[in-house]
Amino acid sequence: MNLNRIKNFTYRNRHSIAVFLLLNVACAACIVLVGARVAYTDSTRHTGLIWNLFLAWIPFILSYLAHILSWKRLWVYLAIPFVAFLWLLFFPNAPYMLTDLQDLARGASQDAPLWYDVIIVVWCSWTGTLLGVISLYLMQDIISRTFNRWFGWVFVFVISGLSSFGMYIGRFVRLNSWDILQNPTETAITILGIVIDPSRRLAAFTLAYTFFFLFIFLLLYSFSHMLQEQVTRAQASPDELASTQPIQTQG
Repeated sequence: MNLNRIKNFTYRNRHSIAVFLLLNVACAACIVLVGARVAYTDSTRHTGLIWNLFLAWIPFILSYLAHILSWKRLWVYLAIPFVAFLWLLFFPNAPYMLTDLQDLARGASQDAPLWYDVIIVVWCSWTGTLLGVISLYLMQDIISRTFNRWFGWVFVFVISGLSSFGMYIGRFVRLNSWDILQNPTETAITILGIVIDPSRRLAAFTLAYTFFFLFIFLLLYSFSHMLQEQVTRAQASPDELASTQPIQTQG
């Protein structure tokens, strides 16, 4: 009986399980690539990407926890606000890895081929971005179910902008999520000063990365729903399919 339950659960959640496994495979591949580079070159370059991957998993895990709790109405108002606050602090760490691509512009390393460094940085940054996209999707689903779908989409656009601002803070101001927890007053004063007197670089960076992240999110969101539409059509009866076809008139 338990075996049948496991089989049924696995089948019903096969796509979610596949996504989770593929993300772990991607992280394992990144670790192997970086480890091979360290062993071959005796250099620690790009080892920081592994730490960044770990940070990218934090918002993913928090959003998954919040998504589980959200199915019980009581937890929506008790635990989720606290989890969501922590999620918001750590969420910029996921798309932040896109900025690691600029490390390739500092010149090719003499101890490893450039193409190898490219695949390391691209694979790590893409994995971090996917963790962020899925994390944001889970949080959007909570907002949509709790309020409505329009609030869910407003949430996506607002978080995309805030995360881009957080990426700027991390890359150029060198503040991170831990600073907000360890030194909240000093960190808040620093961020407030940047907001009051923003630079053109801040505006350009925030806008560019906001639109880029939104493009990735909307593309993957649309692609997933396109697959759902195909499954629905495949399961529909011939009469239902015929009713959805446009009526052709004879001239």
